[in-house]
Amino acid sequence: MRGADSVTVRRALDESDPLPGTAGFAGLLDGRLVRDVLGRQPLFGTLDDWGFSPDDVEDAEPTPVPAGHVRERRGGELVDRRVWSLPDPPVESDDAAACDAVERAVRDAVTAVDDRDLAVAFSGGVDSALVAAGVPDTPCYVAGFPDAHDVGAARDAAAAMDRDLRVVELDHDTLERAVPEVAAATGRTDAMTVSIALPLYLVAERVAADGFDRLAVGQGADELFGGYAKVVDPADDDRVDATTVRGATREVIGSLPEQLERDTRTLRAAGVAPVTPLLTDRVVVAALPLPDHLLATSNERKVALRRAAEGWLPDDVVTADKKAVQYGSLVSRELDRLARQAGFKRRMDRHVDQYVESLVDGA
Repeated sequence: MRGADSVTVRRALDESDPLPGTAGFAGLLDGRLVRDVLGRQPLFGTLDDWGFSPDDVEDAEPTPVPAGHVRERRGGELVDRRVWSLPDPPVESDDAAACDAVERAVRDAVTAVDDRDLAVAFSGGVDSALVAAGVPDTPCYVAGFPDAHDVGAARDAAAAMDRDLRVVELDHDTLERAVPEVAAATGRTDAMTVSIALPLYLVAERVAADGFDRLAVGQGADELFGGYAKVVDPADDDRVDATTVRGATREVIGSLPEQLERDTRTLRAAGVAPVTPLLTDRVVVAALPLPDHLLATSNERKVALRRAAEGWLPDDVVTADKKAVQYGSLVSRELDRLARQAGFKRRMDRHVDQYVESLVDGA
């Protein structure tokens, strides 16, 4: 069992408790494969041939265990059975109480992180800054092209927080070398997956080379706390089905298992284990009751999380604008540039995907 002890997971099963106070778990327990409700630990295969990565399984295309399920044998057949669903608590009507709960949960989660052999992935936004604040003696890393938003934001935030920042400067040769490695790690060659995973992989690779075994990341904050533009006015945004901010946020949380599988496989392939304090159960419990206006408004996203950061982080870091990693690092832009230079023009269907596939085929 990875991520929690067997006693805790067995009790969670017995009590149908989806959030038993862990940071996620997966593994074999009492003859069943078990994966936590948010899928924070990937899990693949069958009862006789399983692992935390597809590479650990003899089957060429092992099937992932769905989040919140056990995979077990019933009547001679291997079946997936849902045992946990994410709670849907009543909306908190007391704004002060809601923000206090988020602040306590986040502070407890980030300060509880063991900082031995640890580095922090740091973009200069409030998510990674909160993680970094919990481990004040830990070096911070950012990856991006020299003129990337994330590099500039990380430098500004690191200076404001008096932190050691190490910049992984990217170039075209680095991207071309890493694309096949990332595709192998994620099992995907689509441009979106690869462009998201590349900066994570390259930061993790540098972190591992510098002698660290673990990388703390801010994953989960955007999903839990209303960080996406598509949740701001969901009734008029066709990217979500929900019509309320809270409903759209729940919808986005549902994408976490697939995203976490991608990120975990990427980081482990680069040689580090991910640490995700903003996805611990205590933080999830504090986020779920938040009302619409403490998630996202037309003027501000991640409202409650930013309130939790006030007085702990510098004001400019609390309010810092954040870009998705593939855009903030300029990896997406430069992959497109490389694709066009290689003859894959924008008029072609999936031109960056085709370029990625060509690099994989040529590796």
